[in-house]
Amino acid sequence: MKTKVVTKTQVELLNVGKKVAVGLSGGVDSAVSAVLLKRAGFEVIAVNMKCWSNADGSECEADKDRKIAIQVAETIGIPIKIWDFEKEYREKVIEHFFSEIKKGRTPNPDIICNKEIKFEMFLNKALKNLGVDYIATGHYARIISENNSYKLLKGIDETKDQSYFLYALNQHQLSKTLFPVGHLTKKEVRELADEFDLPNKNKKDSVGICFIGEVDITDFLKKNIDEKKGVVKNLKGKTIGEHIGVWFYTIGQRHGFTIN
Repeated sequence: MKTKVVTKTQVELLNVGKKVAVGLSGGVDSAVSAVLLKRAGFEVIAVNMKCWSNADGSECEADKDRKIAIQVAETIGIPIKIWDFEKEYREKVIEHFFSEIKKGRTPNPDIICNKEIKFEMFLNKALKNLGVDYIATGHYARIISENNSYKLLKGIDETKDQSYFLYALNQHQLSKTLFPVGHLTKKEVRELADEFDLPNKNKKDSVGICFIGEVDITDFLKKNIDEKKGVVKNLKGKTIGEHIGVWFYTIGQRHGFTIN
């Protein structure tokens, strides 16, 4: 299989010799992104963001992913730094998530995580401390420059497109960001991971909350929001069941409460 590299159709002025910091999560997408950038002539530095740990000190998915990210960096032959954003992540993402839930809204923590952590804190620190020209992530999205402005486009693979998680990015953030796998399908990324013989080539896709992973949302909420039982009524006003608190549900939800 012929290796695909980043092209000027994704981002303008990807000159050989420029420096980029890649957010290396431990997943396949960011790992392939790092290799593609290195092969395109960039000086690549990996950064793994530490944003979550279990309160009891036990190992969580983020800890396991960090170990994989280190293995990937060693395999590729690039330096890796571990940056601790846990305090900021809890304040800006998780507390906001709980606050919105209590107001009866349905927030998306990944959108806030991208806006406040990845493309704010990570970007600014990388530009200042590492002197990079860009940051890069494994998101399935694309960026083009037209008429002196940057546009965010969907990833080529519509089944994996993540542009809707990135809508809050501003012009400065877009101008300093690369999405190396945005022009590829997930199948192609998997094939490249195999071709590059990356240690995480068979790792399953991550799901769940950004930096936390797959969790039972109700159980996660219960650790921070008290239950308040109430009745469930049908459109005629007849009581047909019981719920544990309206903030544990979203509009259209069909399960998670008791029906008589």
